Amino acid sequence: MTETRYTKDHEWVRLDGAVATVGVTDHAQEALGDVVFVELPKPGREVTDGEACAVVESVKAASDVYAPLAGRVTEANEAVVDDPALVNRAAHGDGWFFRMELSDPAGFAALMDEAAYKALVDSL
Repeated sequence: MTETRYTKDHEWVRLDGAVATVGVTDHAQEALGDVVFVELPKPGREVTDGEACAVVESVKAASDVYAPLAGRVTEANEAVVDDPALVNRAAHGDGWFFRMELSDPAGFAALMDEAAYKALVDSL
């Protein structure tokens, strides 16, 4: 069973072995409004924890998407590039941004669980 964790920057991370799937949360896509453009990192790119590696633009704002952990990007979701509104329709599903092989999968445990993320959102 895969577990989902969250960052303070409103990314979600789902881990399957050493490969993490990364997207933005429902809270983030609601705050952005209608997403009109997504730029994703290229497969093979090495990223560090907290590095800006993708961009999402909406009718209201542009925002960076940060690597939740260090590793190497293995796949970019071209479906959200072709249809950015997919992020609004399915932020936690088909609207994922990229997959990455983590340098240290143990770091996943340090990210927020669902209860901690909900508390963060409720405090905003």
